[in-house]
Amino acid sequence: MAEVAARTGLVLNPRVLTLGFARRAATYKRADLLFTDPERLLEIAHAAGGLQILYAGKAHPQDEPGKALIRSVIEKSHKYSGSELRVVYLENYDWDLGALLTAGVDVWVNTPRRPYEASGTSGMKAALNGVPSLSILDGWWIEGCLEGYTGWAIEDGEDDNAEAINLYQKLERSVVPLYLKSPEAWGHLMRTTIAYNGSFFNTNRMVKQYIRNAYYPVSLLTPAKVEEPVEVTR
Repeated sequence: MAEVAARTGLVLNPRVLTLGFARRAATYKRADLLFTDPERLLEIAHAAGGLQILYAGKAHPQDEPGKALIRSVIEKSHKYSGSELRVVYLENYDWDLGALLTAGVDVWVNTPRRPYEASGTSGMKAALNGVPSLSILDGWWIEGCLEGYTGWAIEDGEDDNAEAINLYQKLERSVVPLYLKSPEAWGHLMRTTIAYNGSFFNTNRMVKQYIRNAYYPVSLLTPAKVEEPVEVTR
C-alpha cells in the first residue's frame, strides 16, 4: 500500500479485498477479462464493501497488441474506478515491484487462454507468501489448485465471456464471502496455501527433478541387465 501511494499518490485501504495481476502483457493472458462485464464487477465491489485491483506489467517493445491491451486496462481503470472499486495500473514493472505485489495483495489473479500458459511463476511466488490464486486451470495451477485450500479455479468455458462469468461467480460465491467471514478463516487459507504450494513449488525441488528426470535419469545410471547364458544340452 505504501508503494502504491509513493508511486501514484493514491491511498488504498488495507482492509479492503485487493486483487493482484502482474505479468508480461501478452494478449493471451487476457488482463482485461475482469472488465468483461464492468457493471457486474461494480456489483461485486459493492457486495465486498470495496474492491481494489492492482495491475502491473510490460509488453515486448514490438508487441503492439500487448501495448494496446495495457492502454485498454488503463482506460477502464480510469472509467470505472470510484469509491467502491479502485483499479490502479502501476508503471515501470520490475523485480522489486513484482516482489511487493506477490506478497502484498490478498488474491493473485491469472486469466490466460488455455493452453498457452507455460508455467505461471508469479502465482508460485504469491503462494510462498500465503497469497491464494484465482486462476484458469493452466500451467502450474493444474497441479497447484486445491479448491478452497490454495485458492480457486476459473472453470473452462466455450469463450472469453463464459470464463468471465465463472470468474465473477467465484468472486461472488467463494472469494468475497470467505474474505468477509473472518480474519481467522482467511488466515487459515493463507496457511494452507503455504503448506500445500509453498512447500512444493520451489527451486530446490525443481532442480532435483531436473537432475533426476532429465540430466541423470535413473535409466541411464542403472546398468543394463545381462541375461544369464543358457546351457544347451544334447
